[in-house]
Amino acid sequence: MYSSIVIVALALIVWKLNNNKKENEAKTTLVKESSTGAVPILADTATKASLNPTFTANGNFTAVEQIDFAAESAGRIIDLMVKEGSVVRKGQALARIDNQVTSAELERAEASVKTARINMERYEKALATGGVTQKQVDDSRVSYQDAMARLAQARKNAQNTILKSPIDGIINAKYAEVGTYLSPGTKIFEIVNISRLKLVASVPESQVVQLHIGQKVPVHTNVFPEVTYEGTITFIAAKGDASLNYPVEVEITNVKGKELKAGMYGTVNFELPELPSSIYISRAAFYAGINSNTVFVAENGKAVSRKVVAGNVYGDKVEIRDGLKEGEIVIRSGQVNLVDGTPITIQK
Repeated sequence: MYSSIVIVALALIVWKLNNNKKENEAKTTLVKESSTGAVPILADTATKASLNPTFTANGNFTAVEQIDFAAESAGRIIDLMVKEGSVVRKGQALARIDNQVTSAELERAEASVKTARINMERYEKALATGGVTQKQVDDSRVSYQDAMARLAQARKNAQNTILKSPIDGIINAKYAEVGTYLSPGTKIFEIVNISRLKLVASVPESQVVQLHIGQKVPVHTNVFPEVTYEGTITFIAAKGDASLNYPVEVEITNVKGKELKAGMYGTVNFELPELPSSIYISRAAFYAGINSNTVFVAENGKAVSRKVVAGNVYGDKVEIRDGLKEGEIVIRSGQVNLVDGTPITIQK
């Protein structure tokens, strides 16, 4: 057994020595090339290809319908018919407020209308006999119209004592209790409808131009990875942010039994039509970034700078619309050490 261990150990030593020898030979070759002034680089051959671009964007879901339900008239809550988590339908009564004040206002408004109508009719009859002026008649008609407007508002306030849900949804939050005095605009409930959700994602400028309203896109989530939700692009921002990203909204309909909730995280997969055949190179090939429109090509063992016209960017690939020909060798690593005419050696 001892001899077997010795044999294995010797085999490992021999393998390590051979491996070190190969590494030393590679380093020696590199040093020789460098000593002659040749800069080691990595390069690709420019070839035409047809890309089938797809990209993903992430975001959070929000409800398409979500409102902060507020009181429209003043009064004290005397009854609450729902609680947090209650499922409600459009038109369903949610709460009732004390209507004593609104009832009194309605009675006063009705009385004012009656008085204004009597005065208007009296003035109109008196005008025929010359007992009043036309201006007095006109003023009485204006008073009657004002009284009618106040009556309409009083009737609306009286109706608003029964607070009804304006949408289908779930009571996500409750901000008042029985006995709470409400002023017009006081928030009472937050109602959320999660039957339809929208995912808001940021898309770069080079990709957003490929999208359009109404486009169907698949949406996935981590909570239900087995489900593909069918999304529809419903909004594309006309203005981007400082990073040239554009908000895009994708609306989905929830799947029964696999309902997503507002605030959850999702991924939308944008699948674009196949692009026309063109030359695409690595974005790493650009000297000082894509905006410089400068690359180096290998010609007769030397580096030659070349101005190109860069098109759209798809991941790590950049479309070249002018400046390169198919078959040319494009340098994608080592450009920092290059100037026009620098001798180079291409590393594999």
